This record gives sequence, C-alpha cells and structure tokens, in this order.
Amino acid sequence: MQESDPEQLPVTGPRWRRRGIYLLPNLFTTAALFAGFYAIVQAMNGHYEHSAIAIFVAMVFDGLDGRVARLTHTQSEFGAEYDSLSDMVSFGVAPALIVYEWALRDLGKLGWIAAFIYCACAALRLARFNVTVEVVDKKYFQGLPSPAAAALIAGMIWVVLGFQVDAADITWLAWAMTLFAGLTMVTNIPYYSGKEFNLHKKVSFFVVLLLLLFFFVLIPSHPPLVLFGVFLTYALSGYGMKIWRLYKNRKRNEIRKET
Repeated sequence: MQESDPEQLPVTGPRWRRRGIYLLPNLFTTAALFAGFYAIVQAMNGHYEHSAIAIFVAMVFDGLDGRVARLTHTQSEFGAEYDSLSDMVSFGVAPALIVYEWALRDLGKLGWIAAFIYCACAALRLARFNVTVEVVDKKYFQGLPSPAAAALIAGMIWVVLGFQVDAADITWLAWAMTLFAGLTMVTNIPYYSGKEFNLHKKVSFFVVLLLLLFFFVLIPSHPPLVLFGVFLTYALSGYGMKIWRLYKNRKRNEIRKET
C-alpha cells in the first residue's frame, strides 16, 4: 500500500545524475496506468465490477514498479514523475469517476462535488508525498495512501455488486465513503508504510502460516469482501493510532506535571 514508490523517487548523490528512460520499471508503471484507464472505460460502459477489479490490478503493478527499479538499478527522475502521474489517473481520477457513474450521479451537485473532492485530495496527497518523501518518517505515511483510498472505493463497489445490492439503496453510504477516503488522504494521520518488511530477513513459522492462509485461503474464499475488509481496517487503523498517540502524550504530560 504505497504512493509513488520511494525507490523510484530522486535522492541526492551521483547515482541520480542519470536521466535516461529505463524500459522495465516503466513498463510496470504503464501497466498500472492502463489498468486505471481500463477501469474508467469499463465504468462508462456500465461494467462496474470490471472497473473495481482493474483498480486492484493497478495497485499490484504500482507496487512492483519501484521494487523492480531498485532490483535492476534503473531508478530515474523520469520514472518517479511518470509513476506519480500514473497514480493520479489510477487512484485519483478513475475511482472518482467510477463511483460517480455508479452511485453518485443521482445526487446531482452533491454527487459530483464529492467525486471532485476525492479527486482533488488524491492530487494533493501525491504532491505532498513527493515533496516530503525525504524528510518524513519512512515507517509511516502521512495521510491515507492514494492506492488504499482507491481500494476502499473499488472494494465497496465490488462487494455491493457481489451481494446484488442496488446502488440506489446505498447512495449516501457511497457518498460518505467517497468523502471519507478523499479527506483522509490529506490529513496528518499516520499510516504504517510496511517499508520495514524485508523478504530477505528470517520470519517465524507463524508469520509464514498467516501469510499462506491470507493469500491462499481467505482471499480466494471471497475476494471482494476480504480485500474491502482489509483496506477498511487499514483506513481505520490510522485513526486508532492517532488516538493512541494522543492518549500516550496526555499521560506523559500528566506524569510530568505530577513530578
């Protein structure tokens, strides 16, 4: 769950003097961009389930491009900028248009305003990420990452369609979820980035077992519900972490006053 992968973002040092365009990582970025564009086209044709699945496919390719660039030593400033533009289409414009066509159109101005707020917040989120990537704590994202926000919208649509619920029956829920996902992207709420996870490190058998159960049992059992549940939990986890930090700071201040 990440924004433009920092492995693709420019850092100081002589290695970033290269300005060429590398094929392999940018192929993954292009695939993510295509998935986002495909999601929009399918929504225009009324195939909303295909649109939702395409958003998740875009997330997979978006998560791969930076890692491929690092493994093949093909990072570039061009790749970083291209990745951000791809993210804006796949996780900003596409989800906003899809949810508008699917459920918000009948709300008139309230509908397209909510969709635009989501789209604008995604743009602001990506811009802030790009200019603060070198100064913020790498362990946490500042605000909900745009792929996770897009997954909330796509997951909700996928689940509702899977249970054969009419979009008109949950119009206001879709409206609220769109605003929640959009506005949470531009908050200062911390979200665990997962960048400390290293495949080269040893892990316990219990962790391996949990991963196998998740990928080969839970997700195949009901992909829409499981994926939506995972990203909804992640979106709420930031608020829980923020409340916990406020509580700890309050306790710390009380102890200082007593001493």
